[in-house]
Amino acid sequence: MSSRTPWRARAGTTLLAVLAGIGAFAVPGSAAAASPPETGRQTVSYHGYRVEVPADWQVVDLTANPRACLRFDRPAVYLGEPAEENDCPAHLVGRTAGIVVEPLTARSAARATAATARARHGQATAPTAVSSNDTIQIAVEDAGVLVTAAHTPETESLVRGVLGSAELTVSAGRTELPRAAQRTEATPLAAAGPQPGSYLGKGFDACAAPSGAAMNAWQANSPYSAVGVYISGSFRGCAQPNLTASWVSSQTGNGWRLIPIDVGRQAPCTGYSLKMSTDPATARSQGVSAAAAAVTAASGLGIPAGSAIYSDIEAYTSTASCKAAVLSYLSGWTQRLHSSGYLSGFYSSAASGIKDAASEYDNSAYTRVDHIFYAWWNGAADTGTGSYVPSTYWAGHQRIHQYVGEVTESYGGYSINIDRDYLDVGTGTPPAPTCSGANLDFASYPTVQSGSTGDQVKAAQCLLKAAGYDPGSPDGVFGPATTTAAKNFQTSRGLTADGVIGPKTWTALLSRGSTPTVQNGSTGEAVTRLQRALTAALGRTVAIDGVFGPGTDQAVRDYQSSRGLTADGIVGSGTWGALQSGK
Repeated sequence: MSSRTPWRARAGTTLLAVLAGIGAFAVPGSAAAASPPETGRQTVSYHGYRVEVPADWQVVDLTANPRACLRFDRPAVYLGEPAEENDCPAHLVGRTAGIVVEPLTARSAARATAATARARHGQATAPTAVSSNDTIQIAVEDAGVLVTAAHTPETESLVRGVLGSAELTVSAGRTELPRAAQRTEATPLAAAGPQPGSYLGKGFDACAAPSGAAMNAWQANSPYSAVGVYISGSFRGCAQPNLTASWVSSQTGNGWRLIPIDVGRQAPCTGYSLKMSTDPATARSQGVSAAAAAVTAASGLGIPAGSAIYSDIEAYTSTASCKAAVLSYLSGWTQRLHSSGYLSGFYSSAASGIKDAASEYDNSAYTRVDHIFYAWWNGAADTGTGSYVPSTYWAGHQRIHQYVGEVTESYGGYSINIDRDYLDVGTGTPPAPTCSGANLDFASYPTVQSGSTGDQVKAAQCLLKAAGYDPGSPDGVFGPATTTAAKNFQTSRGLTADGVIGPKTWTALLSRGSTPTVQNGSTGEAVTRLQRALTAALGRTVAIDGVFGPGTDQAVRDYQSSRGLTADGIVGSGTWGALQSGK
């Protein structure tokens, strides 16, 4: 992250410009090798895994250069096991495409997620591998490697083409994905409370999360107790070989405060290759999608609800349309984070993004972010904002000041290139979106879609809005904005994103909210939500009165039995989870 526009202009080049400006850099070795470029391609081999990449991709042998920064702002392939310490600049904004091929070990397997695909026996690729957080990961057990491919929406097809070219060679040896790395504890690893929580003092941010050893050395010897970590976003510049749920749990348990950062779409008035739309409605929807992905990433790392997640939107030269796009994006970002119980943060230059947000502080057309994190490299370790933001705005422990950038500091034998931050933050409670004023109680929930009208459409619009997917004002008319909101909600729940609100989408919408255990004799709002959702899921009328009586008990048992759940009539996390997933 930076506050200097000229550097950003250079970093914001397109993929083609980057490809044209970078030559191949191959480091031969016993485990990794690259062939000379031929017809625009080069063949790279590692541990019996062979893949073709564009000739002008950089090839880095991590065995020969273990501290190399795994940076994705320029196309590259990295071969070998990344070192725990690296030589990354403090901030690299921008991503093109990149692939890391590393041995399957307990350390690398700790970064595997539910989205990690496994190549079938005898194969080197997995055609059905999904992209999660703009990353495709494949465990190729027959070669004993974990392949991680970073991309943007624009370069995903390029990266999939590279992965599709992979083959096994005669030197391949099988290593299974270590099962020891897969967690079996009843309680998953998690941060020690919401992040960054309540904290007044110094912190730093670095492009890649430092190793546990470095964090321990800095904790004992440095003035810092907070660290910014890039957890998500299509435009992150660095890989994160150290960032796992275990790392989060260990560092927060040792007293570190985390500043979770998402680097996604940038302002449309910049030269970056990944930009938000100039159409405010589309930009808002893009903010919703970014927040949904950030929540998924935070949850996977054990960063709980109640934490703030900061959207990194780099400096831009403001215009009226650009400002409207940025603030619309942040509105969607904030609404979606709030719907999952997170606080919203916004990182930008004090002179552009933060100044624009402050100028519309009380404008109800935009949803205000909860925290500001601003780059103003004036060297002052405080949370003053000068003329950029009135002192009364975000004055309730809602500020982080990045006051120095791009410096290298060493403590306890560990050197890291950082930006210096000063925090005055406190825990807050995001407002719980509600759907008051609209009738949600119906004897049935028929399928509604583009062109539909009526009270059920109004109810669906209200529920989408409360979930953080803004269809506009609930007017009972199913138009394009409602279709877009429905698709985004469906995507967040793993449902078919067709924009049609049928039984599954109704069930997920109507059951959304807290998940207390309820059973025969229970009463209240959770029971009401349950009864609505059961009506939609079962396709029959369940009395909606907020009282868990015999009729609700039978409906619950019928639902549980039909969905393969224990049919005990008790609605706990399993039954709520099925309902909220639209099952």
